[in-house]
Amino acid sequence: MQAGAGRSEGVRPAVVPATPAGEGHTREAIVQLLLEEGPITATAIGERLNLAAAGVRRHLDALIESGEARATRSAPWQQKGRGRPAKQYQLTARGRGRLGHAYDDLAGAAMRRLRELGGDAAIVDFARTRVGVIVADIDKLARHTPESTAAKAEEIAEAFTDAGFAASTRKVGAGVQICQHHCPVSHVAEEFPELCAAELEAFRELLGTHVQRLATIANGDCACTTHVPLFLPSGDPGQKRAGTMNDRAGTTNDRAGTTNARKAAAQPAAATTIDSGRSAE
Repeated sequence: MQAGAGRSEGVRPAVVPATPAGEGHTREAIVQLLLEEGPITATAIGERLNLAAAGVRRHLDALIESGEARATRSAPWQQKGRGRPAKQYQLTARGRGRLGHAYDDLAGAAMRRLRELGGDAAIVDFARTRVGVIVADIDKLARHTPESTAAKAEEIAEAFTDAGFAASTRKVGAGVQICQHHCPVSHVAEEFPELCAAELEAFRELLGTHVQRLATIANGDCACTTHVPLFLPSGDPGQKRAGTMNDRAGTTNDRAGTTNARKAAAQPAAATTIDSGRSAE
């Protein structure tokens, strides 16, 4: 492979050498699927691309041989039916590196110079500004429901896909995960984690709840994965039941105030006491 392969944008057809023209398009489609949905089985790849199993495995073997993909066994909970767990395939760091990390050295040098001139605060400010541009057209979540939260997470994923992150969402248990299958700045983020931190901060601000980063490409994982809870703990701002609970609390306090007033009116002034322990926050 040529050293300048990483300078073009998007996925290059010639991911591995010596690939015939027709096969190159198939290889490109498989690489794109590994990027966006990996880990994924060979059977699933064949079904998605309408390819024979033998053809899919031939391409996967070539990618593994070149060090651009790897195979792992499915976890027990992912296995369907009996028998040996199916192999799942995903891109390696080398494989993702072929998808274009343009001007990594230049970007890294510029970030280091920025830190020299403005300190850590300048790096943080730059990272926040960069993410702000990506999510500029996204409004904050107005009301928390499982449906609206999942929709907002999907909106965020679409914005990051447009920025080159190949992002998607998937429902997992009582939450939804935002998965960024590619990171065009992962090599720089290895040295400057502020880039990743700014993304997480933006997710929390837009979704109005605590979100948790489970994995990052910069740390060697196959994707940047962020967990977003669909059901908020009691008392969280914006929770669907918060307004109702506050209304009930207000009603209870009004009733308590009326009762105390009646008791005070029925007793001599000297016997009146102040119940300071029943304030409702």
